[in-house]
Formats: sequence, C-alpha cells, structure tokens
Amino acid sequence: MKLFEFLSAVKDQYAEAVMPVCKKHGLTYMEFNVLLFLANNPAYTTAAEIVEQRRLTKSHVSISVRSLTERGLLRGEYREGNRRTVHLLLCGSAEAIVRDGRAAQEAFTDALYRGFSEHERAQMQGYMDRIGENVTGGAGAKEQKA
Repeated sequence: MKLFEFLSAVKDQYAEAVMPVCKKHGLTYMEFNVLLFLANNPAYTTAAEIVEQRRLTKSHVSISVRSLTERGLLRGEYREGNRRTVHLLLCGSAEAIVRDGRAAQEAFTDALYRGFSEHERAQMQGYMDRIGENVTGGAGAKEQKA
C-alpha cells in the first residue's frame, strides 16, 4: 500500500471506529474531534489551537464549539489579563463521552498495532515523531535544509 492510500485508509478506519461513540452521544464527527482533542491535549485550550494542531477549518471548529457549548459539554472562560481569548474547558457532562471516546481510540490503536511487539511499537512511534518533525519543519527538517 502506498503512503497516501495508507493515510487515507487509517483516517477512514479511525472515523469508523469512533462513529459508535458519536451516535451513542448524538455528536457529529467534528464535535467528537473537538471534545477528544481538548481532553487529550490539556495544554491547548483555544479554538485557534485546535485549528492549528489538528489542521481543521476554522468554520468547522467554530460551529462545533458553539454546538458543544450550547449542549453544556464545553464552557469558555477568559483568563486574567486577557479578555480577547476564550479558553475552552470540558464540563462534567462530557466525562462519559471522553471515557467512551478514549476507549474507542485505544481499541483503534490496539487494532492498528495488532501483531507488533512493544519494541516495534516504540520504533514506529519514533519514526512517526521524526516524520512529524519533517512535516512541521521541526529540528530534523531544518538540519536537512541547511
């Protein structure tokens, strides 16, 4: 399987793996992605960071944040000294969704790595980290350009 076919297949399989959670909790796939991103990445708390880190469109994130806020799953707050940036926080009512979502993500990851040893999993993570640095222009990519 070629790289782009592989990436597309993984993305499709992930969507299929988490769709039961979306249906159970009445979420769109984008709403699910926003909630789980915030739950799994506590250092990132703004819509702009979700857009940047997940490479999603501003409009889709904005619509999802609004919907999740209206449903009481997210709330926004301003931090002292900055009244322009809204920081997004998960509400207690999102706990079951996060729990189910993480379980689906873990099952998906386990399925991807079926038949791999722990050493092979660690190697693969190292390769993905290096590729990620190349994609984002990290240290590895800069060294090769020089």
